[in-house]
Amino acid sequence: MASGADRRHFWATAAAIVVADVVTKLVAVSYLTRHQPVSVIGDTVQLRLVYNQCAAFGVCVGEHSRWIFFALAIAALFVLGSMVRATRPGDNVRIVALALVCAGALGNLIDRIRNPLGVVDFVDVGIGALRWPTFNVADSAITVGAIALAVSLWLEGRHQERAKEAQAAEP
Repeated sequence: MASGADRRHFWATAAAIVVADVVTKLVAVSYLTRHQPVSVIGDTVQLRLVYNQCAAFGVCVGEHSRWIFFALAIAALFVLGSMVRATRPGDNVRIVALALVCAGALGNLIDRIRNPLGVVDFVDVGIGALRWPTFNVADSAITVGAIALAVSLWLEGRHQERAKEAQAAEP
């Protein structure tokens, strides 16, 4: 990530997501009562305050989940940081994707540090008994960023394959 514009783009996106995540979690804790949903769109979209000591989709590793996932988040941030530094200048899709994943990881990491109850989740989506696991802004950023990163890496792989094929076809 050589250019200053890329760095500014990364940090502006990451900062905006972390601020949005922290603020929405503070609002959720201040105005929602645990396990008492507030309807936004019928029962399809609700706000419901829950604390998650586990990882995505309720993946738990026992009584030390908080600290294990804390350590894994730190490790992930180091790996993501190396990916940011290795990103080609001007690759805005990858810069934004990595900023989203980093910001989401940092947002949930902040919760793991400051709150012994776990990560604050508050968005509850589903139809009747078919519910998606309750999530937050950080979780959304991680999901969208991971999908965008996967697409970016896949497209880069296809581009490299085509370039190799073109070189092999040259006489």
